[in-house]
Amino acid sequence: MTQEAKQESRVRRWHATLKGFIPRFKQGAWKIMLPIWIAILALAWAGLHFGLDIKITAAGALLLGVVTNAFLWFLAALGTVPLIGPLIVKVLAMPLIWLLNAVGYLVSIRALRRGYSKDVITYRSLTIALLLGIIIGFVIASLIE
Repeated sequence: MTQEAKQESRVRRWHATLKGFIPRFKQGAWKIMLPIWIAILALAWAGLHFGLDIKITAAGALLLGVVTNAFLWFLAALGTVPLIGPLIVKVLAMPLIWLLNAVGYLVSIRALRRGYSKDVITYRSLTIALLLGIIIGFVIASLIE
């Protein structure tokens, strides 16, 4: 069996396994999702412009985005960009990135309450640099492969 045939067999098995789990987007879904994204951005802008609490604004935008699957649509649209799009989607879905970022936020909150604001800024900058390094390394390794 050639290498190409093995790869094709793997892809067919993978597709058959995920057939029921992958949402299929209908033709013309952008006509619904684009106004939803405009509404999310408009609500976020209005909340910030009129001095609404940031937590309420963020919760509203998050709730609207989750209920309407706007975030899923955005990632799917981002995944259609040739070469780099699928890699960005893969990286955003990596549990390690989510875990490191969540731990960073929790430690930041604790440190801010104790009065270490300057240290938090330095530490968060290093964390963001580390996460960006992981993402860039993953993308370069995937392109080289």
